[in-house]
Amino acid sequence: MLSQQLRLALALDCERVICLGNAITPELLAMQHQAETAGASFHLIAGPRALGGLVTATDEVIALDDGLLALPSELATLLGQGQGVLVQPIEQGLEAGFERIDLNHASAGAMRIPGRLVERLAELPPDCDTISALQRIALQAGVSQRPIPGPGQRGPVWALIRQEADAQSLEPLWIRLRTRQDRPIGPSRWLALAGVRQFGPALLHAGSGSTILAIGAALLALLGIGSGWFEATALGLGFCAFGWVMRQSAAFLSLIESDDVRGLRHFLRSETAYGWMLDAIMVILIGWGAGGAIPLISYERYFPALMLVALLRILPRNLGAQWGAWLEDRALLAVLMLIAMLAGLGREAALAGALLLALAGIVLPGREFRLTRP
Repeated sequence: MLSQQLRLALALDCERVICLGNAITPELLAMQHQAETAGASFHLIAGPRALGGLVTATDEVIALDDGLLALPSELATLLGQGQGVLVQPIEQGLEAGFERIDLNHASAGAMRIPGRLVERLAELPPDCDTISALQRIALQAGVSQRPIPGPGQRGPVWALIRQEADAQSLEPLWIRLRTRQDRPIGPSRWLALAGVRQFGPALLHAGSGSTILAIGAALLALLGIGSGWFEATALGLGFCAFGWVMRQSAAFLSLIESDDVRGLRHFLRSETAYGWMLDAIMVILIGWGAGGAIPLISYERYFPALMLVALLRILPRNLGAQWGAWLEDRALLAVLMLIAMLAGLGREAALAGALLLALAGIVLPGREFRLTRP
């Protein structure tokens, strides 16, 4: 929760990040480093009265309740609209564990208020609930209430995490929301998505995040070219297939780890560099495994595979997203070529595939074709 709230604060261009707590923990130290790297100062205070020395009357304060879990994009949009106290209908708010505000509304755990209101915390007992107190001070000062959208208009997660059991119960839904896809996906991406949704929590809790998977995918690609060098090209293509699925898994896992609400492209979400590397390795492997009597350094040895991969990169632009999801699937290509090589038809399969793709590009330009399930 803390890391998510920090990313939200940085996305909203907060200059100071203030955390209420009694002791420095490894998680807080990591947050401090992340905040200072982004150009913001980080402060740990023990109580509400210390807040007055860090906030001036001309500042704006964004306050988030401890344990608030909401989709970062929605929360950033609501807080980005200006000053206001986020509220929700009393029934759904109390059921989710939020504080009652009045007869009809409960808190939504977030607010954006003028900094001058922080001075009033000095009039309250030092052990008061800081967020609750600020919320009531803001409402008494006339800061407007801003209702959050209902469950039908927003994501289904807007809750307070008070204990480990709450987090575990919401974790599967949170992962599904973070990894939802608005575009068609091919077999490999579907397999990677299913694996991340099934095993993602265990990987994250064990500290094996997307970076580890991305490194593993790169090592599998290198094992692929190494296997080909020792004349085990079919095995090399198998390594490439596993590497592609692992790389897709890393991209999905990075969506769970990162709450970049400004839409900045996280390095791990882009498979561009890895895709080009894997394409080059597969061209070499297909050429090595399907060359016959053609000399190893002859371009004729690699030309069918080069044309096949080039057409697989060009055609998705013309045939639409549904077919593109399959044509961009390098694990599928690796498995098909592996089978062809085991049957002794590697070169023929590459030539036939390139020819079929070229004909498809001529006959079916600019159309959107949909794959339907029976």
